[in-house]
Amino acid sequence: MNIVKSTHRFEAWLGSHTPIVKADLRLKHQRMAEAAFPFLRATFYRWMQIWPEVCPNLAKAPHVLGVGDLHVENFGTWRDAEGRLVWGVNDFDEAAVLPYTNDLVRLAASALLAIEGGHLSLKAKDACTVILDGYRKSLAEHGDPFVLEEEHGWLRRIALGELRNPVLFWQKMESLPRVKGEIPVSAKDALEHLLPERGLDYRVVSRVAGLGSLGRIRLVALAECNGGRIAREAKALVPSSVYWAHGAAQPELMYQVIINRAVRSPDPFVQMRGRWIVRRLSPHCCRIELGVLPKGREELRLLFAMGWETANIHLGSGSVVKKIRQHLNLSKPGWLSVSARIMADAVKKDWRSWKKSAES
Repeated sequence: MNIVKSTHRFEAWLGSHTPIVKADLRLKHQRMAEAAFPFLRATFYRWMQIWPEVCPNLAKAPHVLGVGDLHVENFGTWRDAEGRLVWGVNDFDEAAVLPYTNDLVRLAASALLAIEGGHLSLKAKDACTVILDGYRKSLAEHGDPFVLEEEHGWLRRIALGELRNPVLFWQKMESLPRVKGEIPVSAKDALEHLLPERGLDYRVVSRVAGLGSLGRIRLVALAECNGGRIAREAKALVPSSVYWAHGAAQPELMYQVIINRAVRSPDPFVQMRGRWIVRRLSPHCCRIELGVLPKGREELRLLFAMGWETANIHLGSGSVVKKIRQHLNLSKPGWLSVSARIMADAVKKDWRSWKKSAES
């Protein structure tokens, strides 16, 4: 099955689970044609089709509750229950039980495509090596969340970039278009549940963000509260693309489960409410894109942290960790670099086909 047919079938499946925002889906298709890196971010469903075929041995590795759609732009910051700034994986829309190798290979492949796209300036082999080093070290030390207070000053400097300016952030929020028409009752209930006060006056706007989730309803409640602006987002949840690729009949939503199990200082405002994932939006509670990272950033150190954080997530699978260590010890040197290159090439092949189709 080629990428065009795969996309049509996936989107038909998606539409059977949630209403589709057609304008956002058209934007997604445009972004997919721009370059291989955004194409990767937008097409986890396709990754799950070709991954077992391209890397059959790694697809048999020990299974964990994994992120699934892991890549170098699926990291961000939030405030934990103590008000501390925390960095880590930002989105678990595609969480599912997967070989632990899937998250590592996808993260490494995304780094290679980011390097080729000029978003990172380091050697491909070094990127893969340091990701795996971070993962191994985190497993060995039983993980540790990235709380950006007394520790990790270098990461705090990376996280507090230009787009964290509150004035710019709220200007962007206020420019979002107001939702016309009726808001789903379940979304309204999810948003109001997360507001700080009952009866608070708010308006609901639509937000376009991300790539993999483009096409799904994403609503933001904006309000004034106690002298300042606040924002709460509700995004429609659907089962992981893993279930679509495997033809599973009764898919589960694992978003809350993976957060609860991981080695993590969680954001208390991220919650599953029925078929919605709701969260607080603020200058310090959002995803970090590579394009807004400050100059002089320590890229190898950042990828090491991404590898470490991947293990933080996998450690939530408990007893499987021993099998992961054994599998890693038996794996050939350079396996991640080789596999990431093979998958990156497969992604680029699909991207070229998609681009050609879009141009015709």
